[in-house]
Amino acid sequence: MSYTALYRKFRPDTFADVKGQEHIVTTLKNQIRANRIGHAYLFTGTRGTGKTTVAKILAKTVNCENPTEDGPCGECRICRAIASGASMNVIEIDAASNNGVDSIREIVEEVSYSPAEGKYKVYIIDEVHMLSIGAFNALLKTLEEPPSYVIFILATTEVHKLPITILSRCQRYDFKRISIATIAERMRELVDAENVKVEEKALRYIAKTADGSMRDALSLLDQCIAFHLGQELTYDKALDVLGAVDTEVFSRLLRFVLDRDVTGCITLLEEIVMQGRELTQFVTDFTWYLRNLMLVQSSDNLEDVIDMSTDNLARLKEEAQMLEMDRIVRYIRIFSELSGQIRYAAQKRILVEIALIKLCRPDMEMTTDSLIDRIRQVEDKVENGVVPAAGEIPYHGQPGSMPQSKAAPVQRPQLPKAIPEDVRMIVTKWSSIVGNADNPMRQYLKNARLSLGGDNVLQVVLEDGPGSDYFSQHPGNREQLETILADFAGKEIAVSIQTVNGDRDFEDHYVDLSQVIHMEIEEED
Repeated sequence: MSYTALYRKFRPDTFADVKGQEHIVTTLKNQIRANRIGHAYLFTGTRGTGKTTVAKILAKTVNCENPTEDGPCGECRICRAIASGASMNVIEIDAASNNGVDSIREIVEEVSYSPAEGKYKVYIIDEVHMLSIGAFNALLKTLEEPPSYVIFILATTEVHKLPITILSRCQRYDFKRISIATIAERMRELVDAENVKVEEKALRYIAKTADGSMRDALSLLDQCIAFHLGQELTYDKALDVLGAVDTEVFSRLLRFVLDRDVTGCITLLEEIVMQGRELTQFVTDFTWYLRNLMLVQSSDNLEDVIDMSTDNLARLKEEAQMLEMDRIVRYIRIFSELSGQIRYAAQKRILVEIALIKLCRPDMEMTTDSLIDRIRQVEDKVENGVVPAAGEIPYHGQPGSMPQSKAAPVQRPQLPKAIPEDVRMIVTKWSSIVGNADNPMRQYLKNARLSLGGDNVLQVVLEDGPGSDYFSQHPGNREQLETILADFAGKEIAVSIQTVNGDRDFEDHYVDLSQVIHMEIEEED
């Protein structure tokens, strides 16, 4: 006799055998007990969570001659016929290969015939989202008002693709991902029944890898048992078969990253590749490891959420104290982006190497979290007595601008020993002089401040922007200003246009003549 895969051999036959979907099982059992069975059901959820299995159990139960509290008896003539696929009362259709209008029209025509035996004709349409628009339209009327002896059960993994007209005619049941503990417990029952020795740690790792899918977990378990047939399935052997990486390797990798050791990271990646590990799975698992690190740092009571041995959890808590939350979030961001790129990439190893170098060298990025990491890197060097190079100092300025080194304390400008009379007169009458200028010069000069340079040159100080550009980029405008001042003072006035970056810059480098002259006037009073 040919071998039967575990997920087929141990497919649940009653509601009691269904794991992880208690909310759905309880509702269906209550409906059957109260004889309130619906005419159309929609089962939706991720793969391998029991949608088709529950549909078949429901179909058996409503037709069973001797139903029990947990579903069909499995012994009566109708139950045996349904189990063998010989019953005409349960029709299972794969919408992926029968998605046309003609297939649905055949169903609509068959619906008019009552069942030859049993109470109900049950149509199970799997992957219903694959039906064409025409097929959906052909199904609508029958789905809304089927004969009393017909039940439709629609199953799909992509409920968002169904028309709203279909959704509104069905009772919707959402199948949840099954927890790691529930999957591991179910696998323990099966391996004990099969007399196969499997380490508990290996079962939990397979359950975690299955990502909430019981079917995937049993398929992976089948694969691992077949590879090491006749031997005890240990955690290390499960890692070998699934191409996964041990948690201890992730710990070593993280410590290389914290030490900014690019060579160590690349060497460790070389070891992983030479061991035949799958890089896509490696990226996923390391991202999960960083997620656990984030959770450990967030709270002290997350042992039940983090699926990890006591020794690994202790090491994880130690590592959580070695780095800050924003750095963990940055690492997760980089590897999450990588997981989206690597799946279909031709050069997966190169992408992983780039990501590892990014972790070690935050200066490769200009995001906020990388800048924080760079600042922390410089602070660590300063604390250790190492003077960082100029290029290592983070700068978050305009593109193309250069970071400036920390300047020495600025010496306050000294007051002029004497202000020439003509300059004094210009300062006191500045508003009147500006009013005689044409726009846009008049507008720019309103915000100008006056100071005195060497050789008694009048300095017109403007903030960096359109005003300063108006004079510095067009010398004729400065000459026009000198002409206006000469007409007012009756003699030539030398003018210099200066640019500052704000009030603080002006106060550090220039003397405000208007303030000096104002103080002199107050002293005379």
